[in-house]
Amino acid sequence: MNTMLRYLYEIQATLAKVRHSQLESMHKAARILADATISGQNLFVFGSNHAGILALELYYRTGGLVNMNPIRGPGLNLDVTPANMSSQFERMEGYGNMLIDYSPLRAGDVLLIHSVSGRNQVSIDAAGRAREIGAKVIVLTNMATSKIVISRHQNGKKLYELADLVIDNCGQVGDAALQLPGTSTRVGSTSTAIGAVILNAIVCETAELIISAGLSAPVFVSSNIDGGDEQNKAVLEAYKDHIFYM
Repeated sequence: MNTMLRYLYEIQATLAKVRHSQLESMHKAARILADATISGQNLFVFGSNHAGILALELYYRTGGLVNMNPIRGPGLNLDVTPANMSSQFERMEGYGNMLIDYSPLRAGDVLLIHSVSGRNQVSIDAAGRAREIGAKVIVLTNMATSKIVISRHQNGKKLYELADLVIDNCGQVGDAALQLPGTSTRVGSTSTAIGAVILNAIVCETAELIISAGLSAPVFVSSNIDGGDEQNKAVLEAYKDHIFYM
């Protein structure tokens, strides 16, 4: 079997693990997001560097929730050169506290944090500060990795230990899925692909629950289809008090 097919089968196998082991947690996540929206609270998402790609996936997105707000910080979006500076930014203790303190996050809101290892300071601080404020924290992580690595935070905790709800992306230790024959080299990260599927599945159920409660569909349509701009303008207006990125 060639390496490309091996990777595709690995993605399928990982998704099967998610389907068999994480659906209950995913249902709970959708319920948390929907209940917060229905009760007039706000939704936020955070991740640093490649983990932050899923934050981009969830906001201002066709088929996505209009009231999902990203929390972003300079240096955490692979927006610096040299790129390895970004790794130092996510290890800065206190930076995550500052990001939360300067955000609109309040008690009763929900913060979804993605981190594969869950060991670095910025995500741990962000989760801890959010909990102090009284927000609920949902964590998407890789438990196989997180359980064997040592926390870099002075409190010794890892991200999943600060969560109200944990979802495991069911990936392999270190994220790269395939070992190339005859070498120790591993290739093919799965966290972005699998994480995007997990979170979009949660978004689908969240939207359904919100609509079932009698509220308007909090979902973007493509601005590249006829009538899309008009539909998006209407839904942005309906949820304007819960949108902080426009």
